Parts: sequence; structure tokens; C-alpha cells
Amino acid sequence: MSEMTTIGLDLAKNVFQLHGADRSGKAVLRRKLRRDQVLPILSTLPPCVVAMEACGGAHFWGRELVKFGHEVRLIPPAYVKPFVKRQKTDGEEDRGCSAAA
Repeated sequence: MSEMTTIGLDLAKNVFQLHGADRSGKAVLRRKLRRDQVLPILSTLPPCVVAMEACGGAHFWGRELVKFGHEVRLIPPAYVKPFVKRQKTDGEEDRGCSAAA
């Protein structure tokens, strides 16, 4: 497995989406995590850049992840929007469901 250098963390109320990429941008990790799984899983990963959309809870998660040696970057919502493809949200893109369904 390639060494992960970047993690994208989509924050939510209950189910978080975790996407890990190597130096070339190839996906090496995709997981759905419940809120209580986030810190235990990220504490086991090697230190890397963790990007999150800036929101009310992002500062809390950022402070917790810095304790594990990760470099946290909060991205303004306007810059996150270009990453959303085909008007789908969260894991719906992986499941092939429509956002309206």
C-alpha cells in the first residue's frame, strides 16, 4: 500500500467520510466512520495533512488531530464546492444514488 500523505475528512453529525490519498493523488483509503471511530482511527495513521471544510465543529476536530501529529488545514466552503461532482453529497457518489432519492 502506498504511503498516505493527505486525508480529506468530511465532517457530519453522525457519519463522517474519510478519504486518504498518496503523494500522486491516488486514493489509498476510503471509509465511513461513526463519530466515536474518528479519533481512534486517525490516531493510528501516520502524521499527514488533514483537510476539512471550515465549520463550527472543524476547530474542535482540528485541535484533536493536531495532538496526533497531523497538520490540519481548514478550507473555506467556497473552495470545497468544486470538489463535489454531479450534485451528490457525502458517500452517495460511491453508492450510485441520486441526491434527491
